[in-house]
Amino acid sequence: MLQKGILNPQILQLIARIRHTNTLVIADWAFPFWPQIETVDISLTRNIPTVLDVLDLLQPDFKIGRIWQAQEFLATNPAETVDRFDQAFSGFTEATVQRLPHLDFKAMVPGAIGLIRTGDTTPYGNIIIESV
Repeated sequence: MLQKGILNPQILQLIARIRHTNTLVIADWAFPFWPQIETVDISLTRNIPTVLDVLDLLQPDFKIGRIWQAQEFLATNPAETVDRFDQAFSGFTEATVQRLPHLDFKAMVPGAIGLIRTGDTTPYGNIIIESV
């Protein structure tokens, strides 16, 4: 029986299918539903869990090459929130971060292997990660 790391069987199945250059969306509680990609909804209540909670749990076993986020994230969040995300992203030493317009970000979603919906309430805190 698993006793540490990610315990959710749906998330484990989802990330086990991700291969080189596949993408995964980690999104907030209000992120739209896309019927063409698998969605695992783990939102429990406001901010439990957060996008960064999920990213932190992925870090030991998931090699990320690129991270995308909406550029509106920078304009709508305080410096402390931006710093928290940037610090979390820096844990993936090979990853480059690209911030693009929110509509362009959303256009990338249907190409993802799946989406993990969290309870996060951070405006534009959604991310798309690409495996190396």
